Amino acid sequence: MHPSEQTIFALSSGRTPSAIALVRVSGPRAGAVLTSLAGKLPLPRVATRAVLRDSEAQPVDDAVVLWFPGPASATGEDVAEFHVHGGRAVLASLFVALSAFDDVRAAEPGEFTRRGFENGKLDLTEAEALDDLIHADTDRQRRQALRQLKGLLGDRARDWRARIIEASALIEAGIDFSDEGDVPVELIAPARAKMKTLLGEIQQVLSAQGKAERLREGLVVAIAGPPNVGKSTLINQLARREVAIVSPHAGTTRDVIEVQLDLDGYPVTVVDTAGIRDTDDPVEQEGVRRAQARAAEADLVLWLSDMSGTKHGYGGATQVWMLRNKIDLEHQNADAADSSGSLAELQRADGESGFAISASRGDGIPELVSALVAFAQDFFGAGEGGLITRQRQRQLLQQTAESLRRSISVADTSEELAAEELRVAAQALGRLLGRVDVEDILDVIFREFCIGK
Repeated sequence: MHPSEQTIFALSSGRTPSAIALVRVSGPRAGAVLTSLAGKLPLPRVATRAVLRDSEAQPVDDAVVLWFPGPASATGEDVAEFHVHGGRAVLASLFVALSAFDDVRAAEPGEFTRRGFENGKLDLTEAEALDDLIHADTDRQRRQALRQLKGLLGDRARDWRARIIEASALIEAGIDFSDEGDVPVELIAPARAKMKTLLGEIQQVLSAQGKAERLREGLVVAIAGPPNVGKSTLINQLARREVAIVSPHAGTTRDVIEVQLDLDGYPVTVVDTAGIRDTDDPVEQEGVRRAQARAAEADLVLWLSDMSGTKHGYGGATQVWMLRNKIDLEHQNADAADSSGSLAELQRADGESGFAISASRGDGIPELVSALVAFAQDFFGAGEGGLITRQRQRQLLQQTAESLRRSISVADTSEELAAEELRVAAQALGRLLGRVDVEDILDVIFREFCIGK
């Protein structure tokens, strides 16, 4: 039996123990499983209380069950839902009862979504958006994923593909059915016009700087600097919890420590790197190497120094902000402490902007966070409303644009090559959506030009 013909089940709610746990069953035997365990098949889409019993008539749990006959279900198949108490023993007993049925097995990761995709409930861009929605850490990521789930890119790609097929149908008709009276004599000109318009629209989408893709991945900020200047203290201050070891001894941080932050809805990964200095310790040398490599990959480097204001030693192309730490040691009296906030932003003698902070006491941290939020707003720009959120999507749209460009260039000299490039473009969009059907070009020809009557 093919795996898609088997009935699958899985826990669809969070980690146990919990008050309620949701177990979903999908496949041809879902109705039989529900009838056997609950004693009867409830009305479709009506929550029904039932005592679940296993094959030996032993009670499993007092639960609420729902029945979604296909194709009106999330997967397009028959689906049963069991809302049970979220204890581990309850779930273990239910899983044993489900596994006892023939052709019923535990689901593989993502198998429910894949069945929904295979049954036409969502396209590939929407499946990707569903994954992004589940893994969204911030509100802006959630909103972007929700728009994609509603078809932000998929709807546009379907429209583009339909228009490519229309242009291809015009050229194919001119090649294969030019002797038919119902076929217009001049077909290349309107086909070329459609292609140029399509190419302009796709190029406009591709011209975006990938900000929507970056919003999905998040902004990376690296804290770098010499040893023992307070990098670990600063990351703990930003995270509002102890995630890095704080010690007066140099070389404490040997590896890269990462913390995920939500700054005004923007996902930010703050990286605490090892102190950058010359050392004979091979372990610390590896930490310095990793720190330099991670800083080179970051979108922003916060170079932290102590009261001496050491010039940063980072030579990469990434933007660097200078942070002078331990200003609390410079101002020991109460009046100076009260005025420390005015020192949050400073102008160095060499003209380089920076911040004066106390990572241990918190002076200047609110101003630093506000600056990071402004940096994130400028970095992501209008990325939240972008169409492309994954590299796969960008690559396929680039392939589509390249094929359209080639088709336009050869349309006057070779109708066959132009038609072939349009087929390649349609296939690229089909792969974007997960729907590739070479027969739909003929469907358009028959409908539009009455060929074959």
